[in-house]
This record gives sequence, structure tokens and C-alpha cells, in this order.
Amino acid sequence: MNELVVSWCRSQGLEVTRSRAYRKNDQAWVEQKKGAIVRRLVGYGRFVGAEATAALVRLYDAVRLHGNLFQPSFKLREKTRIGVIKRYHPPAPPVERVLARPEVAEVDKELLRAMVATADPVMLFTGIRAAQEDLGRRVDRRGGQATPQEPVVIDLQRFTATLKTAWQGGEVRPTHKRPYRRTKPYPKRPSMLEPYEAQILAWLEAEPTLSAALVLQRLMNIDQARFTTKSLRTVQIAVKAWREETAVEIINGDWMAISPILQPAIVR
Repeated sequence: MNELVVSWCRSQGLEVTRSRAYRKNDQAWVEQKKGAIVRRLVGYGRFVGAEATAALVRLYDAVRLHGNLFQPSFKLREKTRIGVIKRYHPPAPPVERVLARPEVAEVDKELLRAMVATADPVMLFTGIRAAQEDLGRRVDRRGGQATPQEPVVIDLQRFTATLKTAWQGGEVRPTHKRPYRRTKPYPKRPSMLEPYEAQILAWLEAEPTLSAALVLQRLMNIDQARFTTKSLRTVQIAVKAWREETAVEIINGDWMAISPILQPAIVR
């Protein structure tokens, strides 16, 4: 933990403890905020460079004020362990709880009241989305490779117009859009059945009801070094795929021109 945080906690009489080895629940209250707050805001992309840092600063500045001044939250008042009954305080923003505390100095309360009076929740929310849009263009881009871009301009009218339809299909945040990457095609690995494919198809055409277990038995008689009982699942998948191809040909093509692998089964 940061030395400044540790020294401040000790000066305020707050106990600072370390997590124990193999006790993953020691950090439960801290770790849960990574998903509920951090990843929910900025996604899982990698941000590098001074410009991305500035965008993150703008995002967290707006989120801090929007959450502490205008987002109500529940706080547990008491919990009775008789069937686990929980009672909560009425929902209120964090700033109201601070203002209600007698331990807070009046000078600090006046600063908070002035902050609430001048803050605009719509403008703060618009700033959050503008910062996320800026970060969305920088996802997984290296700081040195990114081209200089102008910061996103906050357009309040355009933002409020999108709120009319955002609730219908859900809002996809720009930070959660991953860039498309075309992966290099990998060559198909050769199958152990490839040298015997023609022979297997001939068996199936001659005996349409032949099971995969009998096919494997015949292959084991031909090549005991290659095929064992552990190859049954591979043979089953291959036989099923060949029969599915024949079924597609039956649906899309001429019945009389179809291989007789599936004809007796369909006639029945």
C-alpha cells in the first residue's frame, strides 16, 4: 500500500492490516470494487501514454463528483442473526451523510454545500460519457503509436437526445468496444482417419447401419499400432459428421443421386 495512505491512516488512528497468505477473502471488500467500479467504467482494455492518463483523470474527476453528490446508496444500520434480518438507513448520497455528521467542521460543510449547489448532474454524466468515448478510441493502443487526437467535446444536446432511446436496447459504452483483429488462419491438423477415409465411407455405403464401434474394430484389425479403444470418440465424431453431410445433400439435392449411407434409415 502507498506509504502516504499508511501514514495518514496511522495519524487518524485507523488500523492498517496486511492480508494473510492463502486467505483470499481478506481483500474481499477492496477487490469487489474493481469489477463494480473500475471495470464497469473503463472496461478491460490497456491504456498507455500521457493522453490516456489525462482521459482517465477527466473520467474519475466526473465520476467522483457524480457518485458522491448525486448517487444515493444504502448503508447497513443493524443486522440480526436470526434468519439474518438486515435493516438499512434511508438511501442518501454520501455528501448528505457527511453533512449530517457533527464531527465534520463547519468550514468543510460550507465547501461541500457550495460544491453541491454549483454541480450539475447532467453535465457530470455527460462528461463521464465523453471521457469514456475518448478512452474507447485508445483501447489497446500504445502511447507512442497513437496518433494525436483532439479531446471529445461535450455536446449536451446530443447527449440528452440519446437518453430517449438508450434505455430500450441498452447502452454499449465506448470503453467496452474492442477493436477488431483479424487472426492469422491456422492450418488444419491432419486427422488420424485421413488415410482410411475412403475405406470408411465405402463401409458405410455398403452397411448404412454400421456403428462407429464396429468401424473402429475394423480399423484396429487393419492397423493395431495406430488405433486403440481410446480412438472411439474420434471415430464417432467423424462418422457423425459424414452422416450429417449426407443428410444435407438429401435436403438440398436429388434423392436418387444421394449416397445410400442414410437411405435405409430415412425410408424406415
